[in-house]
Amino acid sequence: MEIFRSASKPDKTSAWKTFVTSGEIIAGAVSALIAESWRKCARTGVNPANGTGRIVLENAALKRLVDKNRILVSLAKPFMQNLYQFFRASGFIIVLTDAAGYILESFGDSDPLKNARAINFLPGADWQDVSVGTNAIGTALATGAPIQVSGSEHFCLRHHAWTCSAAPITGQGGKIIAVLDLSGPADACTPHTLAMVVAAAEAISMQLALREKNRELALANKRLTSIFNTMSEGVILVDRHGVVDEINAVAGRIIDRPNADLVGRPIEKLLGGSAPFTRRMLAEKQPYADVELLLPGQHGPSHCLLSGEPVTDGQGEVSGGVIVVRPIKQVRSLVNRFSGYFTTFSFGDIIGRSPAILETVHLARLAAAGAANVLLQGESGTGKELFAQAIHHHGPRSDGPFVVVNCGAVPRELIGSELFGYEEGAFTGAARGGRPGKFELAGGGTIFLDEIGDMPLEHQAALLRVLQERRLVRIGGSRVIPADVRVICATNKNLAAEVGKGTFRHDLYYRLNVIALTIPPLRDRGDDAGLLFGHFLARLGRERGRTFAAESAVLDAVRAYHWPGNVRELHNAAERAVSLAEGDAILLRHLPPETYAGGGPLAHRGVHGLAAAVHMGSLREQTRRQMDDRARRELAALLGECGGNISRLAKRLGIARSTVYRRLRHLGFGP
Repeated sequence: MEIFRSASKPDKTSAWKTFVTSGEIIAGAVSALIAESWRKCARTGVNPANGTGRIVLENAALKRLVDKNRILVSLAKPFMQNLYQFFRASGFIIVLTDAAGYILESFGDSDPLKNARAINFLPGADWQDVSVGTNAIGTALATGAPIQVSGSEHFCLRHHAWTCSAAPITGQGGKIIAVLDLSGPADACTPHTLAMVVAAAEAISMQLALREKNRELALANKRLTSIFNTMSEGVILVDRHGVVDEINAVAGRIIDRPNADLVGRPIEKLLGGSAPFTRRMLAEKQPYADVELLLPGQHGPSHCLLSGEPVTDGQGEVSGGVIVVRPIKQVRSLVNRFSGYFTTFSFGDIIGRSPAILETVHLARLAAAGAANVLLQGESGTGKELFAQAIHHHGPRSDGPFVVVNCGAVPRELIGSELFGYEEGAFTGAARGGRPGKFELAGGGTIFLDEIGDMPLEHQAALLRVLQERRLVRIGGSRVIPADVRVICATNKNLAAEVGKGTFRHDLYYRLNVIALTIPPLRDRGDDAGLLFGHFLARLGRERGRTFAAESAVLDAVRAYHWPGNVRELHNAAERAVSLAEGDAILLRHLPPETYAGGGPLAHRGVHGLAAAVHMGSLREQTRRQMDDRARRELAALLGECGGNISRLAKRLGIARSTVYRRLRHLGFGP
């Protein structure tokens, strides 16, 4: 740092007098910095005969200013005290100002402090050169450089008895934040005084920079610690020897041991068979990702994915590593969320007021509260999957996935890999890295085995073993994987009869048939068909931005029809009706013909079918009457428009007069 020091010349006093009287600078008498400061003081109207500080803060304002700069003051004080030890009893005082030139702190011998107070050279005073004339503090602030101002180099006469040495204190980016000053008798001026002030100011600047770095490091460390402790994954930090330095709470829970038992131990004690990946990482700077393993714990192994990343120092040498532990259940839960493995229906979505459906819902709610296997039985279209979703949604595993497998739709040769997964190379075409099965994907949740009665007999034994042992082994693998799932099955077959025929294992049947629920067919649910039809019309109307209303004949037909396809068929009928409706009215002709015409399914119902057919006859008669009433009103209106002239009416309708007469008689207009 460059130091500007005025040269000691015998004619400085004469040069000062010449300037304050004529405004001229005697060449070579003072330095360029002093000369420029004199000119500035003259331009701003500083009184050269005075020199007393004009601006002094009140006590409250000074206290606020010192509080604002308390860190600066606390760091500077020890250096000011050390500097003072060199000048004790020599008439010098030590002064610290802020970046605006206000004195924050000063101390020294009593006599010099008393003399300083006489010119308001005390805490709270503004000591910029535009306020009190040329001085070391104001000039150092104005130029940004250390300077010594002695005797008549000061612009104001009352300062000529002083010599002042000042150096700026800098903060971040080299910005001036304070000035350190040493002031004393003018006849005690030495070149070494300024050098000592500069050294002290630089030391204070370094302390400020070091404190700021420590603050940044502490903040960064706090942030990293917060991240470390709040991560949803487990994190293990190891040193370059593979010894555990630190472990977060999540990893401790996954491993199921107190952190104190893990820190300071070799990584082999934690990872077992996957430690070689970490050793290779530390030895060869080779990261690894998504390595599957079972971490041993006090309450059984945890199925996890591990990833490791080496940590290097400034020379590129490995100083340790970071290992991230993710439970398979957590990873798959995230995958399931974006793969559609969740429920959309609850018990509130089951529409019906019949005693049969209300009793079934009641039993299903009781079943949902537990963890036992559930077997749902019923005809196709009765809503077995809706019940399965509702049971999962209201059960203790509702936060877990809901995975559906249609056992009747999966090819026989693929059912094993679909349910239990496979390892890489297990068979021709096996995906690289293998693939988890639906039981693994359902971990922590529910697996819904639809059409369980269609599962091939040769795969039923493997399913039974998984249900009994609550664990599985992928095809082509040897690793045992926990099967933490709830099982809900559904079938439209009589499984007991299938057991008798030898197509379904009796032991599997009893394993699945813990809680059996039979979903009643729609024909046994009383007036629920009409209620459901109205519900479907309302929902379809909302989707189309319309409001549909069914005529009474339509609702009568809906209630009377047998609905062999159950709720699914009813929904399809409602969708057909709204698609064919030209307006908002749902008419009888909008329904599928078999729902209101004789024959078809009605011919095969025995007594129930006969009763329905009789009722359908009355419906057809009612419909005919409705159509006649409408035709009668329309024909009467046309006849009125034609003034009762049959010939004109026939011409307008484009038919013969004889045909008009027949229609009139049919509709009751004539004999």
